[in-house]
Amino acid sequence: MSGERAGDAVHNRIALLRAEQGVTRRELADALGVHYQTIGYLERGEYNPSLHLALRIAEFFAVPVEVVFSTRPFPRISDAGRPRADPPAAAG
Repeated sequence: MSGERAGDAVHNRIALLRAEQGVTRRELADALGVHYQTIGYLERGEYNPSLHLALRIAEFFAVPVEVVFSTRPFPRISDAGRPRADPPAAAG
């Protein structure tokens, strides 16, 4: 959204939660009382939700708000099962 600094980004898992629960953007929007395009803007990070809207989204999915939103990027699901690479051993 214009006027926001890059460091002010709010990352979210709305699309992932919708997919897991089989909910369309329109269904979520209708349940929240917002336009369906608002859900798309939220999912793409083009719009940060108000605290009230963020709490209502979390309530809709029956999860804590921090499961849906974060100030840091969420790890990719494809990386979740991979073991971390060990740092290279110090020479010498």
